[in-house]
Amino acid sequence: MSILASLYEELIEAVTPTVARAEEEEEEEPEVEEQAEEEEEEEEEEEEEEEEEEPEDPFPAIKDECAETPECKPFVHHLEECIERVTKEMEEPDYADKEYKEDCVEEFFHLQHCVTECAAPKLFAVLK
Repeated sequence: MSILASLYEELIEAVTPTVARAEEEEEEEPEVEEQAEEEEEEEEEEEEEEEEEEPEDPFPAIKDECAETPECKPFVHHLEECIERVTKEMEEPDYADKEYKEDCVEEFFHLQHCVTECAAPKLFAVLK
């Protein structure tokens, strides 16, 4: 997994609460279940066919390269530190009662700006 993708996931996990709710299961008729399974299989086959036809997007690879450049490394570092701070703060028992809860939006946008500035010329050169 790329550095940027893992940072995105950590950021999302740091800012969104984790809530799991159990849903009641309804009993369906066997015929309906079989039809639903057949439809799902057909949809999966169609998705696989569509995926094969699409060319690979060069942008994620270019973004990952740019995140590793000396210009963007400080922004990656700041975002990682922020994610660690927020995660540690969320583990505190009185976190829910805090008036101000830090997020890493500013650090995220600084990193995105740097990566986009670096990646744009490279991406357009590839797409020509």
